[in-house]
Amino acid sequence: MGSDSDLPVMEAASKALDRFGIPFELKICSAHRSLHAALEYVKKAEARGIRVIIAGAGGAAHLAGVIAGQTTLPVIGVPLASSPLKGLDALLSVAQMPGGVAVATMAIGEPGARNAGILAAQILALSDAVLRRKLISYKEALASEVGKKDRTLQRRRP
Repeated sequence: MGSDSDLPVMEAASKALDRFGIPFELKICSAHRSLHAALEYVKKAEARGIRVIIAGAGGAAHLAGVIAGQTTLPVIGVPLASSPLKGLDALLSVAQMPGGVAVATMAIGEPGARNAGILAAQILALSDAVLRRKLISYKEALASEVGKKDRTLQRRRP
C-alpha cells in the first residue's frame, strides 16, 4: 500500500486471504515518495515466492501500474478514497493502464480490497485443488446467506 493510512481499508484484503489460509505480507511503499523501495520490492517478490501482488493506493494511484510494469506476476489494483475526489481519481489511475501493462482493477475502497483478496485466491486456486475447494465452499456460503435473508423477508411479508 502507498501509506499507513491505507491499512484500515487494505485489511479487508488481509481478512479475505486469511479466510482461505493464504500467507501474505504487508508492505508500505509509494510509487511517488519511495519509488526505489517499491521497485526493489517488486524485483525480489517472485524469488521470495510471491505469486500475486495486491496494490492499494489513493490519489494519483500509480503504485499498481509501476509494479505491473516491472513484473510478470498478476497485479490487482485497489483504488482508495484518500483525496477530495473520494477515490474516483484513484479508480481512473488504476484502470487506465497503457496497453501491455495489465492491472486487474477492483472497486474503490473496502469492497475492492476484499474482492482483491478473493481474486488473488481465485488466481492461486488455478493450481491448488485444496484452495479451489475452499473457494467453492465460500461461494456456497454466500448463496446460502442470500437464501436465508430471502426466507426471513418472505416470513415478514403478509
